[in-house]
Amino acid sequence: MREAKLILQNGTVFCGWSFGHEAETTGEVVFNTAMTGYPESLTDPSYAGQILVTTFPLIGNYGVPDTGLGSDGLPLSMESDRIHPKALIVADYSEHYSHWNARESLAAWLKREQIPAITGIDTRRLTKLLREHGVMMGRVVIEGIAMALQQTGEDYGSVNWVEKVSCKEVIRYNKGAERKVVLVDCGVKANIIRCLIRRGVEVVRVPWDYDFNQLDFDGLFLANGPGDPEQCAKTVAHIRTFLAGKDVRPLMGICLGNQLLARAAGAKTYKLKYGHRSHNQPVQQVGTTRCFITSQNHGYAVDDSTLPADWEPLFVNMNDHSNEGIRHQVHPWFSAQFHPEACSGPTDTEFLFDDFVKTLG
Repeated sequence: MREAKLILQNGTVFCGWSFGHEAETTGEVVFNTAMTGYPESLTDPSYAGQILVTTFPLIGNYGVPDTGLGSDGLPLSMESDRIHPKALIVADYSEHYSHWNARESLAAWLKREQIPAITGIDTRRLTKLLREHGVMMGRVVIEGIAMALQQTGEDYGSVNWVEKVSCKEVIRYNKGAERKVVLVDCGVKANIIRCLIRRGVEVVRVPWDYDFNQLDFDGLFLANGPGDPEQCAKTVAHIRTFLAGKDVRPLMGICLGNQLLARAAGAKTYKLKYGHRSHNQPVQQVGTTRCFITSQNHGYAVDDSTLPADWEPLFVNMNDHSNEGIRHQVHPWFSAQFHPEACSGPTDTEFLFDDFVKTLG
């Protein structure tokens, strides 16, 4: 393996070995503390534009499952049809893998998808640095590869990553079902669509900037996605039109959907120091003693103090007390910052899909 380096924006250098595609790249360096689920994380569109660091040291030991699509057009085992992070950083890559559904090694998949990866990095030290400093841009450099990229200081938040990962045309799933839900694709994970289909609804998946108010539907779903919600002004405008309509219909949002709903309602969002990317974030339902362990992947949050009078927090993060969901006090509109359907991860809060579908009538 060739020698490889991760060079952070502040000049810190981490040295290791390349085991993926041998090319240079830049991205926002973030860390995920989950013990399992690297195939799902790598195919999560919310990681677009980022260099993913895994804190669990051993990665690759169970290989990679089938990356193809099923008869319904959804990935069989993944969250989308391709890898989204700009690069992968691990402490110890396992060259030998063993699992009943493995089809290839992680390295083979990364090379096929042309994604750089580095092993042998002290990810504990790297994560501590990111926690203290906050996320920052970084550059992956491979020994002997031409250095075409020289800057690591570009602004991740200035790019509309949602536009890059959203579908380009309307896609329908489970056609003919009695109830119809419009899903705004800001970077939706496949399992969100699966959860809706299993509950007997037709899903009309539309691009991020599509004016869904012109359609006939029973409920609106705002999906997850990458980047700064401020870049999605077109989506927010369409949501605002929906909220102001005389025909009140149910609405549910997840992750970025929570932030877009808040902005449409009139609230503000802000960037977290290093975000929430894990399977073990404790979340309390406001006004109750119920606490859930959740899977999360986001770098921005809703500012509770800016919520209008007719909106209120629905969930709160027990670690840093940041917002984890909002709801309208009268209408059937609510959202969650975490992922109720996460693969792989706790699914204790999947009942939120049931709550949403029940309100469709």
